[in-house]
Amino acid sequence: MGKIDHVLGIDYHHRLSVAEAASFCQRMPSGTLYFLEEPIRDETPEAYESLRTMVDVPFAIGEEFSSKWQFLPYLERGITNFARLDVCNVGGLTESMKVAGLAEAHYIDLMPHNPLGPICTAATVHLAAAVTNFAWLEIRTSPTESSGHYDEDLFPVQLTLEGASIPVPEGPGLGVEVNEELVTSQTFKFAEPPHLRRRDGSHTNW
Repeated sequence: MGKIDHVLGIDYHHRLSVAEAASFCQRMPSGTLYFLEEPIRDETPEAYESLRTMVDVPFAIGEEFSSKWQFLPYLERGITNFARLDVCNVGGLTESMKVAGLAEAHYIDLMPHNPLGPICTAATVHLAAAVTNFAWLEIRTSPTESSGHYDEDLFPVQLTLEGASIPVPEGPGLGVEVNEELVTSQTFKFAEPPHLRRRDGSHTNW
């Protein structure tokens, strides 16, 4: 198999119903998508099993999961094709390695969720280097990024992309340095992002 330079995936942030997700995938030309992330809500694995019978697009599921137990039915029942774990959400590196082991036993690769800044990125890079079933890493750096997550004044030493990859640090620690003086000099400012709601009034993520 030759080198893959680009793949296409879509993240629906579980906005669709089973019927909507099935209709979308069936209208998409075969082979277009490398993966479809979180098309429907994840509380009920049976809903994903139903969707699985209707479409052949690989699923990437798990960015909101907080333990290996939430991943277990999706791995054991072959519902997901990529484990979308987040090192910060799932309980750190120890729990992440347990999820990685469970996924490996079911021939499922990791596609880590990683939108939370340089510390999360560094931890996830170390995780990726320690497992054999790593596929792709989400990275939130672009010319349009303005959230301050990767502020070089706050994080004077941080991992950076070199081409399409991030070199694994060889020194002690995660490989990130925090400007503690700058952090302590800042005044706390409360910020609340907009809350999105489902049709039933419950909150959902972005």
